[in-house]
Amino acid sequence: MSKFRISRIIARQVLDSRGNPTIEAELHAGRFSARAIVPSGASVGTYEAVELRDNDKRFQGKGVSKAIENIGLIAKKLKGKDVCRQRDIDNAMIELDGTINKSRLGANAILSVSLAAARTASVAQKKPLYAYISQLFKSKKLRLPVPFCNVINGGRHAGNELAMQEFMIAPVRARSFGEAVQSVSETYHVLKSNIVKKYGKNAANVGDEGGFAPPISKAEDALRLIQKAVDDAGHTKVIRLAMDPAASEFYNRSGIYLLHRQYTGEQLMEYYERLIERFGIASLEDPFEQNDFEMFHRFMRKAKIQVVGDDLLVTNVERIKIALQKKLCNALLMKVNQVGTLSEAMASARLALDNRWNTMVSHRSGDTEDPFIADLAVGIGCGQIKLGAPCRGERTAKYNQLLRIEEELGKKARYARW
Repeated sequence: MSKFRISRIIARQVLDSRGNPTIEAELHAGRFSARAIVPSGASVGTYEAVELRDNDKRFQGKGVSKAIENIGLIAKKLKGKDVCRQRDIDNAMIELDGTINKSRLGANAILSVSLAAARTASVAQKKPLYAYISQLFKSKKLRLPVPFCNVINGGRHAGNELAMQEFMIAPVRARSFGEAVQSVSETYHVLKSNIVKKYGKNAANVGDEGGFAPPISKAEDALRLIQKAVDDAGHTKVIRLAMDPAASEFYNRSGIYLLHRQYTGEQLMEYYERLIERFGIASLEDPFEQNDFEMFHRFMRKAKIQVVGDDLLVTNVERIKIALQKKLCNALLMKVNQVGTLSEAMASARLALDNRWNTMVSHRSGDTEDPFIADLAVGIGCGQIKLGAPCRGERTAKYNQLLRIEEELGKKARYARW
């Protein structure tokens, strides 16, 4: 009989990086325990699992006391279960919820317990979390991921007129994660200096993910600023540029994409092609509205770069199957809170990787100091992680955890350079 039976689960309301409430679950199994905190997104796909919020006067309706009460129901359901049987734990919560999108108990309630269970099991088995996740995932390799770092913000993440949401740097040719962090940090600070010189100190204020939000409206302006910073910092041979337009956020129902001017889907595709050629874009995420399958497919027929599905896929196996069948993209953005349990998120990653897609583990704009996704990216060996800028504690917590993991792995550490 296992010594690691779940005995109790404590849930508390804590704050995320935007100062909004979120849930921390603390799970006990025998003499072992661990905690996990769930993040929250601003740009949320239509098909994501549902966060449960109170919608009353407290915290402008964003309180999570109802979801915390539901963890009491979850605790009763899980009491006595072996904490090392992750899939059984997650399936029990899915069954208890009984909805397609986890709207009864709340994806935030379910996920907090799911992640806390995995971390508790790793403690009980005396394994680093990344090693335990590798065991669950049956991964054949541990790899330090290439960080995709959002250094200029727009859209929902900032207050400027830049409609496209994220402009990133990715040190794809670094020799180690430590070297990757150095190149990112140096470029970030050069970019800040260049922005201050050109637009003034106020333009160096940062958005939700730590990136700058200068007073610009066109993608070309952002990409020029970043490329100059990369060159000035001396990392031209190491870093490539990437984008997350988050096109669902600037699409209207008449089929028009509203940027600095109006674009049809065809015109937007041609615009992306010009940007890719001019700036050597390596990765493009959600270039079209989440249900604009025709344009995703047409773009994939021509694109020779990584095309990532976020709102398109929402870490959901069924959406991934559609995208595979229709050839809509070639990479998954994996966000555990989009689907609501660790097991379901890993099933999505397995499906993607088995079909020779790339997979990028991702943070959320409303994140926390919990570095779970750092261990997750190493454990499944996917080779990519989206972290935001090397700024703000909830972002640097993930960078720092990956640095620790690289140090711990020593000579076994492998960086997933392209």
